Amino acid sequence: MMTIILFSLLFFGVSFFSYKKYRRIYLNIKLGKDYSNTNPTSEKLKNMALIALGQKKMFSRPIPAIFHFFIYVAFVFTQLELLEILLDGFTGSHRMIGHALLDSCPALYSTLINLIEILSLLALIATFIFLSRRNLLKLPRLNMDELKGWPMKDANIILIGEIILVFGIFLMNSAESAWLINSNGTGYHFILSSVFALLFISFSADTLQMLSQLGWWLHLIGIFGFILYLPYSKHLHILLAFPNAYLTNPNAKGQINYMPEIYNEIKSMMGEAVEASDPNAIPKFGARDIIDLSQKNLLDAYACTECGRCTSACPANQTGKKLSPRKIMMDTRDRMEEVGRLMEANNNEWKDDGKSLLHNYISVEELRGCTTCNACVEECPVNISPLDIIVQLRRNLIMEESNSPQEWNGMFGNIENNGAPWKFAQSERANWANS
Repeated sequence: MMTIILFSLLFFGVSFFSYKKYRRIYLNIKLGKDYSNTNPTSEKLKNMALIALGQKKMFSRPIPAIFHFFIYVAFVFTQLELLEILLDGFTGSHRMIGHALLDSCPALYSTLINLIEILSLLALIATFIFLSRRNLLKLPRLNMDELKGWPMKDANIILIGEIILVFGIFLMNSAESAWLINSNGTGYHFILSSVFALLFISFSADTLQMLSQLGWWLHLIGIFGFILYLPYSKHLHILLAFPNAYLTNPNAKGQINYMPEIYNEIKSMMGEAVEASDPNAIPKFGARDIIDLSQKNLLDAYACTECGRCTSACPANQTGKKLSPRKIMMDTRDRMEEVGRLMEANNNEWKDDGKSLLHNYISVEELRGCTTCNACVEECPVNISPLDIIVQLRRNLIMEESNSPQEWNGMFGNIENNGAPWKFAQSERANWANS
């Protein structure tokens, strides 16, 4: 009974505190402008199946993709054993599903646990490889300036947590297998645990039962800790990659959306009818802070995996410029978190804190470095678009602040006066054909 009470307190405590944080993230995303995806539902589901579930774009770099796939598949299948652990926790039983299947279909349960154990071992190997890539090999894209401090610790914490989860599973299964072997000469026929059980075969029955319970609690607390930690971590992409892929921008890659404020002004100047707008409203061009971005832009920021593929493919970054598309997404997320904390302190009301995403988080130098080549969007494994945020911030910089390089100002003047980037009158534009 004490086990049931302790488990229930942990379960409902974790549910309460995680709900508060996940709700805050939802409210932060809702700060953005409404976003609509006009793609047919079948196309959205296809994107989600291929990109989020199938991890199609990960395999542009096959070696890390394979090891990531091991962790991903192990995570999915381990939820079957987690379901059994939850049922056992609420009922005070042990292997509730296992005993039901062992009576009716013993081979099925053994097959499921064997599959989970094999995948867990592969995930464990992948975890050590990823830890080595970050901390020993120091892969350049995983050791850049924007990852120093908390982002690097975050990546290591989640990998160490993965090791604890796998260790809990094997400790539980191995100790119990050793106890069963000592009791009746045979265990559950788990391939790996039966081998590991040889390490515990000389232990007493009480010690083996204690170790099995320790493994059970270790795995459970690891899962609960993971649920609580997830919304503070880049690994939130485990959940948000699915809606992010579902809401993938339906436009062609690299297509830059027009600005309705300017489009309507041009139509009006040409004598075409435009929709009536509030005459007192002051038009706003581009984005200065997160409330000026779309909800999809903000979802992108939370879905970012910080893998750095975008930055490693960015030609501006490769040539030594300050721009890092990954940092753009991290800065957007950090600004959302800051605004979220501010709103929590003010009854969920927006309060100007004198800061903005532009300038306080993302500098002019970074924005000017972008060539809009779309490499970052092409590389992202979960269809994030740093380019869209860069373009909107740059529009605000130029059209609201008139902050652009002198070379650009000359071009802007020519377009305004001559209708073309070149300093020729419109009457002389075809003169080149006469030469």
